[in-house]
Amino acid sequence: MVLRGKVWKFGDSISTDLICPGRYFHLRSNLPELAKHVLEDADPEFASKMNTGDFVVAGQNFGLGSSREHAPTIIKLAGVSAVLAKSFARIFYRNAINVGLPLLECDTDKISEGDELEIDLATGSIRNKTQNVQLESTPLPKAMLNILNDGGLLAHIQKHGDFKLD
Repeated sequence: MVLRGKVWKFGDSISTDLICPGRYFHLRSNLPELAKHVLEDADPEFASKMNTGDFVVAGQNFGLGSSREHAPTIIKLAGVSAVLAKSFARIFYRNAINVGLPLLECDTDKISEGDELEIDLATGSIRNKTQNVQLESTPLPKAMLNILNDGGLLAHIQKHGDFKLD
């Protein structure tokens, strides 16, 4: 699974409240509409500027805060192909994989806003085409790749009738 796109860079401690603003709570039954407000409190123009396939890149502890499942869901619905960060909040990480949003932990200091990346999820290889730099992340386990390839945990279980580890 190779992904290509442009970088939108954020800092440390991007909370689920910044990803999915609480004032739009009334839209949680209309996820496509809620996705129009993704990361609005971190960058008010993000949703209107980004293109399908782009990447969110951040620092430490991305997704901290409440276990708001809508946060990774609306990132994916907005068209973001993956999130790269130095670290992720544990519940956000699990929720993202469950909804089919790839996350990669890596050194994001060598990635700048606007850079073009090419990512191989199977190997964890990240090629910054703009800066001609090769980065590595820990490759995702095969079970997680299978879940992502199937579109998320629910789709994976529907396809296989169970959770398959291999």
